[in-house]
Amino acid sequence: MPTTITRIQKTRLGRFSLYGEEGFLFSLDSETYFSCGVEEGDTLTDNDLAALREKSDARKAKDKALQYLSLRLYGERELYDKLCLKFDGPTSAAAVAEMVRLELLDDARFAAQKAAWLKTRHKSRREAQRQLAEKGVDRNLIDEALDEVYGDGDEREEIDRLIRRSYAAKLENGKRDAVYAALCRRGFSPRTVREALNDWADAQKEGWDE
Repeated sequence: MPTTITRIQKTRLGRFSLYGEEGFLFSLDSETYFSCGVEEGDTLTDNDLAALREKSDARKAKDKALQYLSLRLYGERELYDKLCLKFDGPTSAAAVAEMVRLELLDDARFAAQKAAWLKTRHKSRREAQRQLAEKGVDRNLIDEALDEVYGDGDEREEIDRLIRRSYAAKLENGKRDAVYAALCRRGFSPRTVREALNDWADAQKEGWDE
């Protein structure tokens, strides 16, 4: 059914709201508005309106993607999921594809930087793997990033370092169970945590015996 554009109003955000006889229809971004040439009094078919809205939504989704990426790195799946909170699937996918084309999205780079950051937060390899998988990063890219950041033996070394820096006082006060739980929550394997705590206790006992 054809719709006559009865009013066009510029919003405070710089978009252009279209109105028909039954009221507000939708708004267009400025680029779409000026390029389409729609004016008050124009009569548009449902297909015309749908095409306009789709074009404007695509532009808006790309602008939103750029805004998100200006704040931090994203993985492709993570950005897609976030865009889907505001746009439909095809529009969100198109925006992600455009970010990839512009080389603003790179899952390998994202995985490497995320893994490095997680290690600085004293997260285990297992926890880093879990978080990257939650972001939708490909398993092979995750393994490559983790192999680069987490070397052999790093888990035990990290646990020992955390015990010395953050948990020694609690262990001395008999709070072994609390320390064990805290280290497991960081993603370290229970077996390695127990071994580290046992070795720490043995070392303390040897010190007392001396």
